[in-house]
Amino acid sequence: MENRNGYKIKEKGIHGDVKIADDVIAIIAALAATEVSGVARMCGNITNELVSKLGMQKLSKGVRVKIDNDRIIVDLALELEYGVNIPKVSSKVQERVKTAIENMTGLEVGEVNVRIAGVAMDDE
Repeated sequence: MENRNGYKIKEKGIHGDVKIADDVIAIIAALAATEVSGVARMCGNITNELVSKLGMQKLSKGVRVKIDNDRIIVDLALELEYGVNIPKVSSKVQERVKTAIENMTGLEVGEVNVRIAGVAMDDE
């Protein structure tokens, strides 16, 4: 199923191959994570408002995607807003990212690992 920098979807009845690049999965994960209330931004990344101006490639920074036994493993580095409940926000991020990837790609997500790399203060 893995293809160096992408994943091949195998289904009967399809007239050809469908391959999904790692960057596409990383972008889906980053967008889903930043939609969760309490997430300030992906670490080493830009905010959603700048994506349209600078392009989608920069959004996938702070996300690592790999495959293990036909399951996707996603590692995220996030900066949360000051004062949020870290376990609750992290759990919501994990659920949102898993659901988004599975719904959009049909691939199974085995793990969504969240690393809190910073806290955003109000005056930033």
